[in-house]
Amino acid sequence: MNPEPFFNPKGVAIIGASRNPHKLGYGVVRNLKNYRFSGSIYPVNRSASEILDIPCFPELSEVPDPVDLAVIVVPVKYVTDALHQCGNRGIKNAIVVSGGFSETGEEGAHREQEMLEVACQYDIRIIGPNCIGTIDTHNRVNTTFVTGMPEQGEIGFSSQSGAMVAAVIDWARGAGVGFSRIVSLGNQADVKETDMIEAISNDRHTRVITAYIEGVSDGRKFMKVAEEAARNKPFVVLKAGRGQSGAQAVVSHTGALAGSTEAYEAAFKRCGIHQAETTEEMFDWARALAWQPLPEGNRVAVLTNAGGPAILAVDTLEETGMQLAPLTDHTRQYLRSRMPAAGSINNPVDVLAGSGPATYAVALDALLADETVDAVAVIQAPQDWFIPASLAEVVAEVAGVHNKPVLTSLMGKVSIDDALGILHKRKVPNVAFPERIASVLKVMADRKKWLETPVEPPPVYDDIDWDTARKAIDDEDWPALLSCYGVHLPPQQSADTKEAAVAAANRLGYPVVMKLISSDISHKSDIGGVILNLKNDEEAGRAWDSISEKVSRNNGSMEGVLIQKMLDNGQEVIVGLHHDRQFGPMVLFGSGGVDVELYKDVKSDLAPLNRHQAEQLIDSTHAGTKLQGWRNLPAADRRAVMEVLMRMSRLAVNHPEIRELEINPLYVLPDGMGAYAIDIRGVAALEEQTAS
Repeated sequence: MNPEPFFNPKGVAIIGASRNPHKLGYGVVRNLKNYRFSGSIYPVNRSASEILDIPCFPELSEVPDPVDLAVIVVPVKYVTDALHQCGNRGIKNAIVVSGGFSETGEEGAHREQEMLEVACQYDIRIIGPNCIGTIDTHNRVNTTFVTGMPEQGEIGFSSQSGAMVAAVIDWARGAGVGFSRIVSLGNQADVKETDMIEAISNDRHTRVITAYIEGVSDGRKFMKVAEEAARNKPFVVLKAGRGQSGAQAVVSHTGALAGSTEAYEAAFKRCGIHQAETTEEMFDWARALAWQPLPEGNRVAVLTNAGGPAILAVDTLEETGMQLAPLTDHTRQYLRSRMPAAGSINNPVDVLAGSGPATYAVALDALLADETVDAVAVIQAPQDWFIPASLAEVVAEVAGVHNKPVLTSLMGKVSIDDALGILHKRKVPNVAFPERIASVLKVMADRKKWLETPVEPPPVYDDIDWDTARKAIDDEDWPALLSCYGVHLPPQQSADTKEAAVAAANRLGYPVVMKLISSDISHKSDIGGVILNLKNDEEAGRAWDSISEKVSRNNGSMEGVLIQKMLDNGQEVIVGLHHDRQFGPMVLFGSGGVDVELYKDVKSDLAPLNRHQAEQLIDSTHAGTKLQGWRNLPAADRRAVMEVLMRMSRLAVNHPEIRELEINPLYVLPDGMGAYAIDIRGVAALEEQTAS
């Protein structure tokens, strides 16, 4: 699609324009006129000759050229007729402000489908319905009915909530923050979030993409478009609805622990999108990413006139993984000769309350020149011996001659309005309180790291036995399937009688583990269906009797037992796969064993994984830390775990018919000795059946 008519039309027809200042159709005309839209404005109203001194047209067919965009603000029952008029007039782009469609229920959804059919008939692209419209500050286009227009700037904003757009417009005007393009998507009946991400990304005035998202229309398409955009420009998202898990009550830990929230987080991370927790954080990040260079690393110098605020900044910096720059001896000596005697020349650098802008300027220049410093945070608590605007001037001046990010926290409100105007004009972001500095610098460092990470394709395995794998899936023989994909199993044999179980234990060699095989008991250890470290025939026989008795007591079925060679001196982790409804195949990793759901030390990522992504997934958990060696635990075979993760991720992609598959535990032996799938549980298609 060509999005330009939505942001830079030659002429706009307002169908449903009104003379009543309280009507939405009046607001659209007012905004186009008041913000000096350079194209033609055509109010369409049968009963008015003019609106705001702009001539009206009784019918759309009478509107002259040029006109390439229609804004439809009529009652819902007249929308399809308005689209017919657009089609007959040759208008190919429409913004449907009117509500009453799918957001209202089944009847509204039927109306929305009828609207789409008419649009398709004439090849019309629609933003909305139930939306506010579009803004392009550089082209002076405002098709919304909301009072106000942000200043020209570098931040593009796409929102699935019209109320968020209205609030951001009002906030931006008060905060002095400029935007490039803004779009309210409404119901996304036709034009989707991916279309607008591309439109904002391709805009030459936009330096940062921001978005409020409640959901995406096509997960994998979103990822493709989003990553292309993020390679070009920073991309920050505020995702609503994070508290609702998309996972249903299913038979495996994987299904219970890997929900839609985790899928969105994994997708955003993979695409280079920075996910903010709050609206305030989203625009803190956006301003810094638009205005400042990225840091080379995570070492921060803090320059302040007050110890308390500096401590708050340092605490949050360390919590986010940033570090205090050590400063060179040369820098400290230089500062000592130019700062008050009682000031601190160590990081954080404290120039004390009595110092003025000149001292700040000298110290800031020295810190930015220090090779150990990647970024500087300037903090100023309120005082009454110089005006904050003078500090803003020198900070902006010094920051402008260095290619390192500078953030400020000039604290207060009333006294710093002029200072904020100077900082914004000179592209130095300010946050009201120093605790907010850390997340801004962290996201800038993360972007630098993501851009520098080599793009590596996932491995493609040529050792898969495809015929055996398909048969294993048909038979729901999950151990056989994993074997086909090169995942190692411990020596094991199944047995359906007590005598066969003892004989199998002898063949494998003691010590062994005996596990219940049952199609209706998922968590076998909960009822005592797993007995470890059996050392002889007598213990094996008693184990059979114990398991049989407990199955009977729980009214379950017992198809037999699995005898496995006992492994020791290893660590237990969980590896699983499942299919997210929006983003497709995913892989899960974390702490395994019987307490997996208690600790919930698990993370998910999208399949397939390359080596770097597998390693990142491992490192994102406490289980990954333990694999490196922890207290009395020796270092485990991380390379074997990475291989299992990559192979499981390939299995997930190759076999979408598998709903869930889980190894819990994957028993990881000391470094170089491998990892073994001890207990395996799977669900094919929508049938909740298990095997182990």
